[in-house]
Amino acid sequence: MGKYLNIGNAGFEAVRKGHYVDKTGMISFINSTLGTTDKLTCVSRPRRFGKSFAAKMLCAYYDKSCDSRALFEGLEITGDPSFLKYLNQYDVIFLDITEFTSDAFIKGEMQNVVINLENKVIDELAAAYPDVDREDDLPNMLYSIADKTGNKFIFIIDEWDALFREKKDDTVQQEAYIRLLRGLFKNSGKTDKMIEAAYMTGILPIKKYGTQSAMTDFKEYTMLAPKKLTEYVGFTEEEVRNLCDQSGMDFEKMRKWYDGYSFNRIKSVYSPNSVMEAIKNEEFGSYWTQTETYATLQFYIDMDEDGLKQAITQMLGGAAIKIDPGVFQNDMTTIKSKDDVLTLLVHLGYLAYDADTKSVRIPNEEVREEFIRAVTVGKHTEIAGLIHNSEHLLEATLNMDEDAVAAAIEEAHKAGTAPTFYNNEQALRSVIRFAYISCVDEFLRIEELPSGHGYADVVFFPKKTSAMPLILIELKWNRTEEGAIAQIKSRDYPQVLKDYGGNLLLVGINYDPKSKKHTCSIEAYKKQGKKLL
Repeated sequence: MGKYLNIGNAGFEAVRKGHYVDKTGMISFINSTLGTTDKLTCVSRPRRFGKSFAAKMLCAYYDKSCDSRALFEGLEITGDPSFLKYLNQYDVIFLDITEFTSDAFIKGEMQNVVINLENKVIDELAAAYPDVDREDDLPNMLYSIADKTGNKFIFIIDEWDALFREKKDDTVQQEAYIRLLRGLFKNSGKTDKMIEAAYMTGILPIKKYGTQSAMTDFKEYTMLAPKKLTEYVGFTEEEVRNLCDQSGMDFEKMRKWYDGYSFNRIKSVYSPNSVMEAIKNEEFGSYWTQTETYATLQFYIDMDEDGLKQAITQMLGGAAIKIDPGVFQNDMTTIKSKDDVLTLLVHLGYLAYDADTKSVRIPNEEVREEFIRAVTVGKHTEIAGLIHNSEHLLEATLNMDEDAVAAAIEEAHKAGTAPTFYNNEQALRSVIRFAYISCVDEFLRIEELPSGHGYADVVFFPKKTSAMPLILIELKWNRTEEGAIAQIKSRDYPQVLKDYGGNLLLVGINYDPKSKKHTCSIEAYKKQGKKLL
């Protein structure tokens, strides 16, 4: 066993000793690509989304220097007819680019990082195949071995894009790295003879990296389109339920904190590292985001591209924002628009992307806390002020303090996160949406909830874990707040909520265009039979 060639199965053995969630079905997928035109696979995921675990699993399965049958006993892959056919049958070259670049940086060898990587792998190949003449570059060395012995290699490259992310301005080393990758994976004649398969992981997609992309033949599976590998992005809801049952953790709280990534094939995917940390610590909180700190997020949202401030505010309030991810160049330097920033945040895991609506949103409580932390200390002082104001607004609403509610809505309007001038109730609703941002912690917001005689403008339903009352808001423009409450009663809006067993607050809000003032009326909802009092 070596450090790069046939590293063995110790990594996967350590993974199996913990609370392992069976993801060996991915091996079946990779097996189906061996030796085919689809043999080059690149999976891009955020940090702490299980990329390295998968790489260790694949090393343990294919590496011919070890016997891994016992490690896979009882797992999904053993039911696949291909399991024994390919188990421990290949020379595997494993490269952890993050570890390698970090080591080179410590030793002061970054100026030769690529050639040093090649030489270290060639040294191990030369020792393993002493009858093959040593070549000066890695592609030719692999080709010579394949030509003389007929052996093919499987490449597993973890964090392939680390050099581009950590040495953004070192174009010399980047170009050398691209040439190496082109030599390995772009020459169809050589590649087919010496490479049986390649599995690469990274944070960003690869197809737009530079003008000399080394990997146009790779099949990509990203946070925008994971396709057949969707169930391996993170944990599925069934897997999380099983973990909660085994550990005694509250599933609903687990969902609130770590769910939120949704794809066409699977609508509920959880952040895997955070789920496992919560179980290990028996406590819910921010785990994945602590791996990078809020500085990364703050840097990109502080770029303040056109429309970014309003988009972030809307998402903090629970809204989804449409984007065009096609403009993003798949790097962290050529950021030119709001859509570039938001697409990058999808790949970093800070936003969830819906392919059907082409929109993004904040996925869960863990990430929302990170956004609030970033805007509170960053350049977006208006958003920070809006968040604090919203907390006061919710408190005033619950206390039925009508003047304080009107004043807080006035502050939200002045914050500039909605139309400057009202011309109808729809414009007023946009301010209400921003003003009640803090409600997303405890409530689900529904707009235009249908009733028997019309629509309730805005309804905040308490989440299952909340003890808050339901809040029903009716809006008026150039009318009266009392008229808003009267409309609620006359149209019997609460009847649509008659099965709701908790407390209700009726809130009427009016904007007077002459005085340019908001006014508010609040009443507690009481029932007598089915009638509203």
